Amino acid sequence: MENHYIAGFVDGEGSFHVAFQRSKDVKIGWQAIPEFHISQNWPSKGVLEAIREKLGCGYVKSNHAKSTRDKTFVYVVRNRQDLIKKVIPFFETYSLHTEKWKDFQKFRTVVEMMEQNEHLSKEGFSKIVQIAYSMNAHGMYRKVGIEKILTSLKSSETIRSALVTESSK
Repeated sequence: MENHYIAGFVDGEGSFHVAFQRSKDVKIGWQAIPEFHISQNWPSKGVLEAIREKLGCGYVKSNHAKSTRDKTFVYVVRNRQDLIKKVIPFFETYSLHTEKWKDFQKFRTVVEMMEQNEHLSKEGFSKIVQIAYSMNAHGMYRKVGIEKILTSLKSSETIRSALVTESSK
């Protein structure tokens, strides 16, 4: 499979995405999950496997395993080191030609920020959220609104500050 074909295929069928989920295991209460993925109907699963093999990372799975009607498959790369060392360099060399190029650049920025541990501070995480919500049609398909995440970051800091102030009296 040729590299330019893969780039063109991703231009039409791929996505660079940063998901957010609540987590009690992290200090700020939220986790950022950068993800590159491509979806295809089941007859084209082989294309996803070929791309996975070419990039040397990720996995192919049923898109909605519990659904009897949805027969799509998705190629997914979530491992940050694979994103940094394989996926991002690939698309820096074989660039995209649609608006997806802008999403890729923002995605790369987020992954680089995470590599610098900026996601571990509220300020850095807030910047990551703002960048991510400016991607992929400006976050209009997200389940959780940007305000909910940003407000929870501020409110937990306010609560934590108040508790520290009270305990030092």
